[in-house]
Amino acid sequence: MSKVVVGMSGGVDSSVAAYLLKEQGHDVTGVTMQIWQDEDQAVQEENGGCCGLSAVDDARRVAADLGIPYYVMNFKPEFKEHVIDYFIEEYLQGKTPNPCIACNRYVKWESLLNRSMSIGAEYIATGHYARIVKLENGRYTLRQSATISKDQTYALYNLTQEQLKHTLMPVGEYSKEEVRRIAEKINLRIANKPDSQDICFVPDGDYAAYIEETAGVPIPEGNFVNSSGQVLGRHKGITHYTVGQRKGLGLALGYPAFVLEIRPDTNEVVLGTVEESMTITLRANQLNFMSVEDLTEPLRVWAKIRYNHKGTWCTVEKTGADEVLCTFEEPQRAVTPGQAVVFYDGEYVLGGGTIL
Repeated sequence: MSKVVVGMSGGVDSSVAAYLLKEQGHDVTGVTMQIWQDEDQAVQEENGGCCGLSAVDDARRVAADLGIPYYVMNFKPEFKEHVIDYFIEEYLQGKTPNPCIACNRYVKWESLLNRSMSIGAEYIATGHYARIVKLENGRYTLRQSATISKDQTYALYNLTQEQLKHTLMPVGEYSKEEVRRIAEKINLRIANKPDSQDICFVPDGDYAAYIEETAGVPIPEGNFVNSSGQVLGRHKGITHYTVGQRKGLGLALGYPAFVLEIRPDTNEVVLGTVEESMTITLRANQLNFMSVEDLTEPLRVWAKIRYNHKGTWCTVEKTGADEVLCTFEEPQRAVTPGQAVVFYDGEYVLGGGTIL
């Protein structure tokens, strides 16, 4: 069988992935990616998540229980460049990034795959809830998880053909309950460990404070305005807001107000009614196609505009070398620049891009 490096976060999904691959006869090595930037052990312990010392301790114990080699690999420079710096820059430009998508593409896959293949591995593997398939046209794509409620294909849409070719995702065929039962059956002590939540490097969820502290630049207050330019009040700084946001605005306008737009050039946050927050179209760039090499004609597809979006029908068509226009069949709320739009053909990922 094949030599496989499993990215182990110390959680139940990646632990069971390692177990399943070993049971299938693969030569399995466990690796935890050290990505947390702070060298202070107390800070790392406090932040935990998928990249703190507690994750390393849990993953090391699981590897020992499974009888597989285990290593910690340093990916801090790659994580800072492709995730943290990107996250901060996008927010300063008035966008709402998805750092997990960037981490998947450039750190968990590109960096880990390159490092793993350099030591003789043929595949990397993860505990993601998704399935990799090779289509009749020879291309690789993602198929939604056997359990749609846990499906993670949205956050993986921008993986390359080469990355998909050298990746295994064994838990995609199972439900979360089945994965926990497997962990209990083999007596893994992390069988009931809670799933990690939030962005791992901002565990308290205060993105604005993190950006101000890390970037070392003050985020100035500015004006809330309506779509006509009328000043409605003062905001705390553009990094506190995201398109579609309703709560936490600190204004009483006599009607439910939503963030319609963030204007970094003028330091304005535009507010409006729920009707104004609805749109029938979006544009996206930074495209990546999976099941097809490119989009040659308009296509009716199922689209998701954020991770927890239930999805909706739209027609997608190329409008430039690296741009598509997506026209929805029903108006959508909170189409947010910086987030991903992912297109599906049934259970299979067609491709996606970044919302403009």
